[in-house]
Amino acid sequence: MRLTPDEMRMRFRERGLKMTPQRAAIYQALAGTVSHPTAEDLHRHVRRQHPMISPNTVYYTLGVLREAGLVHEVNYWHDRSRFDANITPHHHLVCLGCRSIQDLTDEALDRLSVSGRLKGGFEVTGHRVEFHGYCSTCCRAGRHLSRPDHRRHR
Repeated sequence: MRLTPDEMRMRFRERGLKMTPQRAAIYQALAGTVSHPTAEDLHRHVRRQHPMISPNTVYYTLGVLREAGLVHEVNYWHDRSRFDANITPHHHLVCLGCRSIQDLTDEALDRLSVSGRLKGGFEVTGHRVEFHGYCSTCCRAGRHLSRPDHRRHR
């Protein structure tokens, strides 16, 4: 989703953030993709426009954007965080072969809840559902057959 400069300024202003050229470039790069990129991916992309931008600036900016509620951090494998500018309620399809992450919108999943008895006093403020399996590319390549857990995913 490509944002106009006015839309981006409004989003930053609503959350009390100063919009620097680097922050704008990082947010625009993230908002313009559905691939859930890593900080390193975003750094490589934004460096084309801002050759002097450091990886630390990208990491720091992603933290600021996350704290402001403009992006979500997605971390399934605990090796590298990935980021998502889609802050509307949605869920994920996670490929065990190539590690791609796809957004999934499903109103039935949005309505899931935990009964009061099972919550044990825990106050639920939201949820995300993730499905693990193999994308169509990995299935065509037969990657799902080489995994010992492939029978559970059929």
